[in-house]
Amino acid sequence: MSIDRDTFENTSEDELEELSVPEQVLGFLAANDDRAFKAREIASQIAVDEGAVSTALSRLKDRDLVEHKATYWAITDDAERLDGYSGYERATTLFNEQLGTEDEESWREHAPSEPHPNVEDEQ
Repeated sequence: MSIDRDTFENTSEDELEELSVPEQVLGFLAANDDRAFKAREIASQIAVDEGAVSTALSRLKDRDLVEHKATYWAITDDAERLDGYSGYERATTLFNEQLGTEDEESWREHAPSEPHPNVEDEQ
């Protein structure tokens, strides 16, 4: 994707670098740490090919950064493990810069009490 000249000249190299697929996946799972997702759901949410997401999830699992059960994936609850992964810090920093930090209490006030109708039942 191209950028305009003004953005090119006035943006730092770090800001111009895009997040890798594993960083995007980890960032998405971190932002939704109270849920587990199928690879295709993650791919849809971050607009990345499902095959690339599946590969990223496998690599993140090898590093014990995500957990896998049946067809569902969730971020690890091992905070030390996540803190030791530089990609997690980078993804979190970039998401916070772009979207602002998350106010968990405010989010919970507006969160639906029932899952979205598109969420598949675990039957």
